[in-house]
Amino acid sequence: MRWSQTYIPTLRESPAEAELASHRYLLRAGYIRKLAAGVYNYLPLMQRVLLNVTRVVREEMDRSGALEVLLPVLQPTELWERTGRHQVVGKELMRLKDRHQRDLVLGGTHEEVVTHLVAGELKSYRQLPLNLYQIQVKFRDEIRPRFGLLRGREFYMKDAYSFDADEAGLVVAYEKMVRAYFAAFRRMGLNVDQVESDTGAMGGQRAHEFMLRVSTEGGEADILSCPSCGYAANLEKAEAGTGSDAVQGSSPLEIVDTPGARTVEEVTACLGVGPDRLIKTLIYMADGVPVVALVRGDRELNEVKLKNALHAVELELAESAVIERVTGAPVGFAGPVGLSKVRILADFELAGVSDGVTGANRADAHYTGVQYGRDYTAESLLDLRNAVAGDLCTRCRKGRLEQFKGIEVGNTFMLGTKYSAALGAVFLDEAGKERPCVMGSYGIGITRTAQAAVEAFHDEAGILWPWALAPYHIQLLPLNVRNAELVSMAERMYSELQDAGFEVLLDDRDERGGVKFKDADLVGVPVQVILGERGLASGQAEVKVRRSGQRQEVPLSGLTSHLKALASELASPAGS
Repeated sequence: MRWSQTYIPTLRESPAEAELASHRYLLRAGYIRKLAAGVYNYLPLMQRVLLNVTRVVREEMDRSGALEVLLPVLQPTELWERTGRHQVVGKELMRLKDRHQRDLVLGGTHEEVVTHLVAGELKSYRQLPLNLYQIQVKFRDEIRPRFGLLRGREFYMKDAYSFDADEAGLVVAYEKMVRAYFAAFRRMGLNVDQVESDTGAMGGQRAHEFMLRVSTEGGEADILSCPSCGYAANLEKAEAGTGSDAVQGSSPLEIVDTPGARTVEEVTACLGVGPDRLIKTLIYMADGVPVVALVRGDRELNEVKLKNALHAVELELAESAVIERVTGAPVGFAGPVGLSKVRILADFELAGVSDGVTGANRADAHYTGVQYGRDYTAESLLDLRNAVAGDLCTRCRKGRLEQFKGIEVGNTFMLGTKYSAALGAVFLDEAGKERPCVMGSYGIGITRTAQAAVEAFHDEAGILWPWALAPYHIQLLPLNVRNAELVSMAERMYSELQDAGFEVLLDDRDERGGVKFKDADLVGVPVQVILGERGLASGQAEVKVRRSGQRQEVPLSGLTSHLKALASELASPAGS
């Protein structure tokens, strides 16, 4: 492709809207343009990248035995009501009515639709196992679209759904998808980690995410992993341990004045104690009912864990009026001592706090000497906090957790019979007994993967595409298009490299060399072939590998052979 015949509107300045490097470079290099919040146009370069991601994913899905289908974007609301997800997903579900006032949703995922399809077709165990997948646009009404394609409202995704006769079959299907995922990401030059995750609104028994490690700035998720046993989970799911045994203290329960001390920092400064002695009391509304959650003052409550423990559909922090009604005190002075007629859940660690400090449920006062079991109790002691680096691994009890940042590029769910039972996807087993299918769900974010690759692979000049994802393999840079001999040589090389199977971008613009170099680095094609007048005189071209910056003078007569060898190196997982 000639630069003059495609559309690559590069920008010199970074758009103010872009928070991440990957978002900035996709905008600056002319890959995407914003239409509305969370909605983007994919320009020619980006479309080529997305087709590359799609090709790899499709090939690995086909190799796994999954069958490609295409399901409707418009879905009857009734299906989502039957599975209970219409309320669970909530406002993130894009809703609309047609001219007949029938309720519809725009598909953010297709469990309901594919299960409804199979329910109408599947009759016998002989038709199982079955795995159907599609690659298409999805819609989710994110409350705060940000980070470009990483948290958009419209996006492309591969979603697959397996149907099996029993749990053993689901395990086989699940592991087959996991292998396919690793193979696909490896081919794309992306080294991913499989980590445990919460099942969330999807439901089911078990879930994993595939996380691409990135820098601290670009990571959207915190991952905790154990170097000793390999356990890994995202922050929502990571186990924080079972705490310590209950400790009996000798300090009496006393009320002390703490005027104006509401926060952990203010209370610790006022009383001269460490935050690990504070009992942080948080009031939430769980499906409209107030509940109390307790964690140590130096810990962060994990709302996903709390929501799961309560089996709640909706969970949000209570407003100040509710807090005063429940505790009798203004915000900042709540505590579990004396609280009644409200559910209290406490983190495991609080059993080991023998001389605690907590709000006294009255303004400007706190209790000291607080002890679990003597001064207050909870309905349950359980894991309610965020795990942190340095925590002892709960699986092997040997390693200490390490933390890294990642971007989710894929997920897998063991759904069980949640959807098949609700939507009637049943079959007759060998004994003639009717049973629901056992299902799995598997997603790869196509647009998300493309931007995640940029977040993982860029430098101060622009994008560093892995070979398999790059919109072009080679960029030809004739530095003076007014030199007829140089242009003729560039044209011959352009044809020769295309005939050799390379995807080539010829920068045929009448621009200064500096402009072409900057744009080439920004766009991120893996190999640049630079043709100058001095090289023409000596019969050589300069070959630059974009990622490493390595430069080499190569005779024009052997250029294609050299590039073939270089391509073999760059296309390997290590070279990508």
